[in-house]
Amino acid sequence: MENLGDILKKLSDTKRVSNGNGGRSDNGSNTGEVYPVEVEEVCPNCQGRGWLTPDVPVGHPDFGQVVACTCQANNTVGERSERLRRYSNLGYLTRLTFDTLEIQGRAQDPESQHLFSAAVAVSKAYAEEPSGWLALVGPHGSGKTHLAAAIANMCIDSGRPVFFVHVPDLLDHLRASYAPTSDITYSDLFDQVLTAPLLILDGLGAQSATPWAQEKLQQIFNHRTAGELPTVITTATELDDLDPYLASRIQNTGLCRVLETRSRLQSPAHQVGRIAPQMLKQMSFESFSTRGNSPAAHERASLEAAFNAAQAYARDPDGWLTLLGGTGVGKTHLAVAIASARLQRGQPVFFAFVPELLEDLRRYAFDHESGMSFDRVFQQVKNTPL
Repeated sequence: MENLGDILKKLSDTKRVSNGNGGRSDNGSNTGEVYPVEVEEVCPNCQGRGWLTPDVPVGHPDFGQVVACTCQANNTVGERSERLRRYSNLGYLTRLTFDTLEIQGRAQDPESQHLFSAAVAVSKAYAEEPSGWLALVGPHGSGKTHLAAAIANMCIDSGRPVFFVHVPDLLDHLRASYAPTSDITYSDLFDQVLTAPLLILDGLGAQSATPWAQEKLQQIFNHRTAGELPTVITTATELDDLDPYLASRIQNTGLCRVLETRSRLQSPAHQVGRIAPQMLKQMSFESFSTRGNSPAAHERASLEAAFNAAQAYARDPDGWLTLLGGTGVGKTHLAVAIASARLQRGQPVFFAFVPELLEDLRRYAFDHESGMSFDRVFQQVKNTPL
């Protein structure tokens, strides 16, 4: 049902357009404004009135009744859908639906395809009857936002209001609403987020982790948790790396269901410290040759000593082992061979090229959307058994 003020405003606008003064106000002055008048097609059933009295015999239950014309019903559905889309804040994401979704996602590995297919099925069921919380977790480009937008669009099509917002944008809008020139007050915007029948928070963890931002998000989570209001969250950040308060709400199995959209092993962030399978295959002790590149006698003796030391270290990694030499003499080969031997025994190994590791640490320190925190990687490097 439309707000009375909106209806009166429409009536006022209609009166201005149709006053016949040709752009002049009632006092005769030229306003300089031109009001476009659209000629609407008149409904043949109600002649444009929007209602009619059914043509039924006396004694019929509808005799003498005034009912809405079918054209009004159609307009009402269309207008309601349009209002819901404006309210939803989806913008161009209205094109992201379940129909435009690749059912298995874009990953090539079977595990990720299985995870994404399961996430699609659960998301569809959730969109049909939103209840509780749903968290979509996965690296960037794994389809989280598409799934969240598809849920929103399906809800709108069924007449359910939903509010979709990217978390960093939400916090920016909340800050901007403090300004006197803001089009919307802080309290109005914050209340809209707190009480939305279905709230979708896209990109949690991508925001700057300031105390103010954390406080606002905690307030939102607390309010919607207490009211058990339907909420969908997407994040590329490990749950353990989120604010502990926020993470505890998402990990509450009685409230929230967590869906992974891609295998963790396929995440670029989780490739840190891993050795490419091709390197493990090619650089083994079996494939190492102490006669490679035709070394001189003393060089060959040095290679044999390094080979024996590496094998002994692989059997029992005690202390540190440093391999020195020029480019192409086999240092990396022996290091990978040690790692391969330990991995075959089920022991953890963190392997990294130093320049790449430093670049990764820089990225994780300053890029909040990387999906991996600096602290997590740094602690992993410091505490890895090997």
